[in-house]
Amino acid sequence: MANIPSNVRTTQNALAIPNARMVKFASCGSIIGVARSTALLLFIALVGSAQELEVRVEHADAQYRAGETATFSVSISGADLSGVSNADFVIKKGGYTEIARGTVGLPNGTFQASLNEPGTVLVEVKARVGAKDVRGLAGAGFSLEGIQRSAPRPDDFDDFWAAKIKELNAAPVNPVLEPGPSVKPETDYFKVTMDGFRGTKIHGQLVRPKREGKFPALLIVQWAGVYGLDKWWATLPAGEGFLVLNVSAHDLPIDEQPEFYKAQSEGPLKNYTAIGRDDREKDYFLRMYLSAYRAADYLTQRPDWDGHNLVVTGTSQGGLQTIMMAGLHPKVTAAMANVPAGCDQSGILVGNACGWPALAMWLKGEEQKRVLEVSRYFDCMNFAPNIKCPLLVSVGMIDETCPASGIFSTVNQTKGPREFVVLPLSDHQGKNNSQKPMMDRMYAWRQAILKGQPLPPGK
Repeated sequence: MANIPSNVRTTQNALAIPNARMVKFASCGSIIGVARSTALLLFIALVGSAQELEVRVEHADAQYRAGETATFSVSISGADLSGVSNADFVIKKGGYTEIARGTVGLPNGTFQASLNEPGTVLVEVKARVGAKDVRGLAGAGFSLEGIQRSAPRPDDFDDFWAAKIKELNAAPVNPVLEPGPSVKPETDYFKVTMDGFRGTKIHGQLVRPKREGKFPALLIVQWAGVYGLDKWWATLPAGEGFLVLNVSAHDLPIDEQPEFYKAQSEGPLKNYTAIGRDDREKDYFLRMYLSAYRAADYLTQRPDWDGHNLVVTGTSQGGLQTIMMAGLHPKVTAAMANVPAGCDQSGILVGNACGWPALAMWLKGEEQKRVLEVSRYFDCMNFAPNIKCPLLVSVGMIDETCPASGIFSTVNQTKGPREFVVLPLSDHQGKNNSQKPMMDRMYAWRQAILKGQPLPPGK
């Protein structure tokens, strides 16, 4: 264990990451949400059943120093193993570059992996059992505090976004609030529409406690897909005591029937992440990012804002927007990003998997170069150096959508206090309640903010 600087707060056996608090768990929790109690109900269809093929890494926290060896164990149960004596494994650096492959004995066997430099590995084990293919994943990190960026920050990055914010601010907000029935009697509910970037609209839901006073603001930004907004998503934290604004990622009404969103997803918004991907002035995320920025501005201009606390939170694509906002909006005081997307879009240049949407990852030649160049202006990696507020981030070590390597390389660029919640058993959807530790930490942060207390240290 390296010597730990006096300004670093860690848990037992935590790696020393400057300005960071490490929280590590061997098993974990629910998928998403500002509220702990509804996450599983909202996403139970995504959780799935336990794998028949189980892969585990020797260290429960999945963390090692560079040069150390990680031992992986494989077990299989719940199946007729007659004629099955081994499984195939592949070890991928950064979730992408194959560095080893082989076979491992069943029903119980082991194999090892190591990196001599900071990074992560993702191991995949497959076996054919009867007529069924079974698959298991595990991950490990090596000297995580040393994982760095894959490409330099654009010299004009800050100027580009300053110009876009200036253009945004030149047009009025024109907020329109439409009161509606609340699902919780102690809260007031409103649909909100605002004028956005270049003639677009921002759609969301504003929910606040039904009492006089000024409240800390919570901006919720949405994960990927095309869908409406459930009233509970904003109502539950408003019931805790927040002034909550939950905004859609798209210029769409928030309360249409599912058929409407299905038609949008299969029609004009099909593969929306690729819209304008080779032109930074037309990139789909430009409007999305500036919509979140304006939403935050609106919250801080309301008379019922407490004048200090502006918290941003989201999962996946919402985590992407959370990190972006923490690095772009000067009034953000805390940010909580669950398995954030959009981290290290140029990771492919150093052999790492890129975080969703990974727009250039599967392209070739000149097209890849153009898309990579544009992606730099929307990559969390390049907003991170401007982040000075406290940042809470979860990392799934078997997340194939938002790989661990990109999240660590991004958050390692930040300047403020940060807390990693490392989830050794979590994929992107948080199967088997594997993201619960992050949900618990988010709740603890919200409670501290509501009570005006310092953010609680990791346990």
